[in-house]
Amino acid sequence: MSGIIPAVPREARQGVFFDGESAAAHEVRIVLDEGAGLLLLRGEGIDVTWKLDEVRLVPDQAGQGGLVLRSATAPMQRLFTAHRDLAESFPARHRPVKQVDRGRILRWALAAVASVALIVFVLVPTMADQLARFIPPEGEKALGDATLGQIRGALNENSSIGVRVCRDPEGVRAFDAMTERLAAGVDLPVDLTVTVLDHPMVNAFALPGGHIVFMRGLLKEAGTAEEVAAVFAHEMGHVASRDPTRHALRSAGSIGVLGLIFGDFAGGALVLFLAEQLIEAKYSQGAESDADVFAYSVLAKAGVAPSALGAMFERFRAKSGDAEGLAAHFLSHPALGDRIEAARVATPKGFAARPILSEAEWVALKGICAR
Repeated sequence: MSGIIPAVPREARQGVFFDGESAAAHEVRIVLDEGAGLLLLRGEGIDVTWKLDEVRLVPDQAGQGGLVLRSATAPMQRLFTAHRDLAESFPARHRPVKQVDRGRILRWALAAVASVALIVFVLVPTMADQLARFIPPEGEKALGDATLGQIRGALNENSSIGVRVCRDPEGVRAFDAMTERLAAGVDLPVDLTVTVLDHPMVNAFALPGGHIVFMRGLLKEAGTAEEVAAVFAHEMGHVASRDPTRHALRSAGSIGVLGLIFGDFAGGALVLFLAEQLIEAKYSQGAESDADVFAYSVLAKAGVAPSALGAMFERFRAKSGDAEGLAAHFLSHPALGDRIEAARVATPKGFAARPILSEAEWVALKGICAR
């Protein structure tokens, strides 16, 4: 309320007003309009009205010997005055202010958490799956190219260009021969791009746009070319289903939602986190099972026994356990042991396997990072 102060039965008193927004103390005139039931506070830049029945006494913890007042509707504001006789003018001065309904706040908080969980775990994945279908191949390839660059940088922060790409000519030709053999007659949404990184991590993964990345550590630990081919075929299954693209969209969407809530996750931090997510991608049970089945078919068509996939799992489980190294990358439901057995069963009795590479090509492939 502002304007002309109505005639009141009491003269103005002096006080100090704190607006609850700053630490500044404002000298004010305190005027009681008992007829209207109002307490008027007037000063330089201050024009505040409190209803008399909403004024509450606040304990004078500073021990100044005056009155400390607040309004039930403006809990952060304070009024200090030395005129203690004013207390009798406030009929509800001792009435407690209605306490905050903590249960209601808790319910709202739980509802907010549930809403975020619904967005992150249901809406974002659903939208990502739908959007992945409409991304053109060139857009998907560009996403994969950018992500691969970020991965190289993340794996070697001491280099301006990141971890080295292995390009020994004989090793590249051996990998090209394996790629041609496995991809023959296979319908993929994008062309394959195979990259070997000079890093000791025992891992392989797929990126958007048909990228399949092998680490030097995997080639070193593999016992046969067929085991590498089995990893290759499994990752081709993820490419065929566009799992990396959906995974990238889900991660980016989830990070974006969380960034809006907790802070800025945009820019380089987002891309770096996305790269790390794709390196350690853990796909769903259905996606992993589908990639295994896809691999069985690809391997069989290429003349490689599907049991090579089981042999690869078994080798790394024996070396690193179920939750480390390559086994950790592939570890998902169903259990690793079940997947090993499924790969064995997938190989028909009497299957006539053909070497995926010659002995010389296998040696060249293992030495692809030699120079």
